[in-house]
Amino acid sequence: MRNSLINGILRLSRPQKRAISVVTDFVLLSLAIWGAFALRFENATWFPSDKQLWVSLATVVVTIGAFVKLGLYRAVIRYISEHAFLAILVGVVFSSVTLIVLGFLFQTMVPRSVPVIYGAFAFVLVAGTRFGVRTMVRRRTYRSKDGVLIVGAGPKGMQLASALAQGVEYRPLGFVSMVEANHKSMIGSLPVYALNFIDKAIRELGASRVLMAIEDSEPVNRKELMRILEGLSVPVQTVPSMSELVAGVARINDIRDLEIEDLLGRDPVRPDTAMVSQSLFGKSVLVTGAGGSIGSELCRQILRHKPSKLVLFEQSEFSLYAIERELQSINQIEALGVSLHAVLGSVIHRRRCETVMRAFGVQAVYHAAAYKHVPLVEHNVIEGVQNNVFGTFHAAEAAIATGVERFVLISTDKAVRPTNIMGASKRMAELVLQGLAQRQSDTVFSMVRFGNVLGSSGSVVPLFRDQIRDGGPVTVTHQDIIRYFMTIPEASQLVLQAGSMGQGGEVFVLDMGEPVRIADLARKMIHLMGLEERTEDNPDGDIEIVYTGLRPGEKLYEELLIGDNPQGTAHPRIMMAREVSLEWNEVEELLGKLTRASQAFDCGAVIHLLQEARTGYAPNGEVADLVWCSGNNNIGEKFDSKVLSFGSGFSDL
Repeated sequence: MRNSLINGILRLSRPQKRAISVVTDFVLLSLAIWGAFALRFENATWFPSDKQLWVSLATVVVTIGAFVKLGLYRAVIRYISEHAFLAILVGVVFSSVTLIVLGFLFQTMVPRSVPVIYGAFAFVLVAGTRFGVRTMVRRRTYRSKDGVLIVGAGPKGMQLASALAQGVEYRPLGFVSMVEANHKSMIGSLPVYALNFIDKAIRELGASRVLMAIEDSEPVNRKELMRILEGLSVPVQTVPSMSELVAGVARINDIRDLEIEDLLGRDPVRPDTAMVSQSLFGKSVLVTGAGGSIGSELCRQILRHKPSKLVLFEQSEFSLYAIERELQSINQIEALGVSLHAVLGSVIHRRRCETVMRAFGVQAVYHAAAYKHVPLVEHNVIEGVQNNVFGTFHAAEAAIATGVERFVLISTDKAVRPTNIMGASKRMAELVLQGLAQRQSDTVFSMVRFGNVLGSSGSVVPLFRDQIRDGGPVTVTHQDIIRYFMTIPEASQLVLQAGSMGQGGEVFVLDMGEPVRIADLARKMIHLMGLEERTEDNPDGDIEIVYTGLRPGEKLYEELLIGDNPQGTAHPRIMMAREVSLEWNEVEELLGKLTRASQAFDCGAVIHLLQEARTGYAPNGEVADLVWCSGNNNIGEKFDSKVLSFGSGFSDL
């Protein structure tokens, strides 16, 4: 009966609800005046005289007018806030003064204690009914919302609790704080627990999920935190970072799965922003592969260092359109004043690269354009070599010809003792730049080598997340496969940092800590999404992990260094590799042979040349190029020696 009455009132129009509020206040204020007189005269059957009746009615009408002026009837009762207390208090004080003034003007007996008693009664009745109705309406939907526990009792956590309380999906049940002083206390009406008692909090409060709202500046042992959260029986999610909230790109109650850096269980690498800014501020900068995962993040970070020009060089029309639109928005909102130029083109076209660099007076190039998906490059050998080796060579030669000051190559840990074409081609690209660094000194070439980038195209994290949401199975190539991981922002920061530190021909690598076992990463994601792994010992689990076997060119372990004696740099987490390099005349000869082999579409010759180039390339299987295997039945035959004869010049294929 009560619920149906509330539902009926909630369905009324706004004018009808306001009319009900006015009538209700009229009755309550009249009752408050009568109660004040009756209490003063100690007579429960007190009845006003004519003058007292008119003064009382006039006071009530004036009070209603004051409430209208104070905006009390514009407030939606179910969302009414504590600020309404002030409006009601001011209105009631004004009403009490009105009663005194009207009693004096009309020579009516109004004892001095009556306005005080009336004011107290009026405030309790008017405020109490409103907040009582708010509580009833909220309680009706409160029980239908999922209860959540918030990790973090700082400003972000309190903002989240407030936002969730106003929403329709979740209801905050309590906080988990890493600050010992907050333990066993109350924030508002919500209890605060220590991190070690989070299991107990979930059981006692009946929480259906855990939301992380830790302050960006709060020192946290991420590894320990993730270890505890991973063992919970409910999903663990997070809210946007403070930078996203300030930029207006997200709201505090935008709940989403854990950030990728949280899954790593380690603190991100921080760059030396002063050094990076010095190398970028006011410069003309070009980023190749600007629409890719790394390239686009590079562009975002470079933009905030305020170069004079930022040239986006990309062969994919849609990717270029998307990143230009995003950067234009950031540039305008933050008033950075950077001149943005979106240019379509491929790095394998030397003349296009040179024309673009010359047109915009480019001073620094960040070369992120590459084919990086191991199986795809393994199945498309010639295109992989063309893009990764000759694309780098043509872009570098264009940089030298146009007087570019710095050229930074984004490399990969797969270039260390590679077992696949992608890694071999990236190592060959490193050798090309090292050779060019020896040949001239006007353009400073440096390379940045890092592990797998979480969240990039082809990354396992989005793949695993989609597989888990679809009910599994989660596919892992091998139970023992391990990888080094970085987030996209970390990788981009390292590239910018190295670009400012390079002197010529260096290979920079990051101290990335311990490598991550892919199967363990999959299990961690399953557990953090509130599910259980299905195994022989636990056949009733939710998600199964299936091992599919290593793909062509894939190896179990990745490395970051070829040598064993890295050199430190000005940044404590960045090292400089000491590795073998080739003289330019050797590199030039190899490039000539690779050109001829590519023009003849001789995949066997290309693979042999990559091995001959002292890249450390050791393929772990047969040639897997799809076209080559389909159209050449003599894969094992010795390649034509004429293909390997040195040709003059390198043409754009």
